[in-house]
Amino acid sequence: MDNDVHELITDKQKILSILETVTDPEIPILSIVDLGIVRNISVDENNVEVFITPTYSGCPAMDMISMNIKVELFQQGIKSVKITQQLSPAWTTDWMTEKGKQKLKEYGIAPPVGKFIDQQFLETLKVECPQCHSKNTKLLSEFGSTSCKALFQCQDCREPFDYFKCH
Repeated sequence: MDNDVHELITDKQKILSILETVTDPEIPILSIVDLGIVRNISVDENNVEVFITPTYSGCPAMDMISMNIKVELFQQGIKSVKITQQLSPAWTTDWMTEKGKQKLKEYGIAPPVGKFIDQQFLETLKVECPQCHSKNTKLLSEFGSTSCKALFQCQDCREPFDYFKCH
């Protein structure tokens, strides 16, 4: 393997490991890698470009995430960083890592189930309660603490909880 190619691959891996420390400002237990919004990394001799896809069009956290990426890479000695928002293909919860879904559950947010977000689907969906693990749950509101979540309540332990909606 050509040394330059090997170096670029190593640099991409280094950048990715740095990005695993950048968290989502709305769900701080998830890294942007766990969330699946890092789509690509381009590295050349002088520049790093990170391609990210918002979970929702107009997601208010994207500006903060972009800034946090730049700050973290700068602190690691990478001085020229460009962040490009890639809107197509649209982000999907399928891009979340299994580790990220487990972190959501441990944090008290039910991870995504299925692939639909329409209200009728949400009303019939039985989401496991992250507190007591019961599936005797019901939808309280199509929108939770952020637009990417719905609000559910467990009918057994009576606790309300966020559900990270699929799409």
